[in-house]
Amino acid sequence: MNTRSLLIKLSKQFPKSIAKKHHDFVGLMVGKLPTEVHKILLCLDFDDEVLIQAKQFQPDLILTHHPFIYGRKSFVLKNDLIKKRLYEELEKLNIPVYSMHTNFDEGKGGMNDALMEKLDVTDVYQSQIEPMMRIAKLKKPAKSKEIAKIIKDKFNISYGLLCGRDDKLINSIALIAGGGSRSWINAKLEGADMYISGDAPHHVRRDIIINDYVYLDLPHEIEKIFMPTMKNILLNIDSSLQILVVDHEIEPLVI
Repeated sequence: MNTRSLLIKLSKQFPKSIAKKHHDFVGLMVGKLPTEVHKILLCLDFDDEVLIQAKQFQPDLILTHHPFIYGRKSFVLKNDLIKKRLYEELEKLNIPVYSMHTNFDEGKGGMNDALMEKLDVTDVYQSQIEPMMRIAKLKKPAKSKEIAKIIKDKFNISYGLLCGRDDKLINSIALIAGGGSRSWINAKLEGADMYISGDAPHHVRRDIIINDYVYLDLPHEIEKIFMPTMKNILLNIDSSLQILVVDHEIEPLVI
């Protein structure tokens, strides 16, 4: 498929303007885009483990969720020797890396919609206060601890951190994947009984508890849903594409 045509189709669903609004770094990270693309490698983050797979698969394009280079390229390559080495290796292999981050998270049919689809919810809508956020009603209300366990199982993860009362009746939830813990106040303003996100520092958790709210902190690795979701999107655009999914990241060990 023509590479430019493919990226235009993706940009209509996940425009770069979304990422620009979040001061994010998306798009081409390494190399030059080929005229045609037939083989695509999908991963959450590009690292040495993915490089091994890339050398074997020889993709025309590597598509990551998290930006391979977050910030000014010259600064990142000067200060991160691992990134510099990987960058130079990709240049030699002539394999470009393209990243879709907050534009995929916020865009319709992207990260947060895909995660909500895995849960037993209804009436899903996009927050007007926080466009990244999705809000939904539970089909069956339950206490917060019970809902937290159900969500943990649905996302196939080993742990979750429940902050606030564990016996509060939950009728609705709000969600932002990744590190959106500080947006809990917008979830509360939207009327959601529980907010789900990740990477919450101590003082954010304390604010949630002091304000008698309920928050479920999940590992950032739930964003692995990027790979199967993006694979389906790509195959709907061109079913002849060869796609390799590299899912190699694991959650922290709970001890």
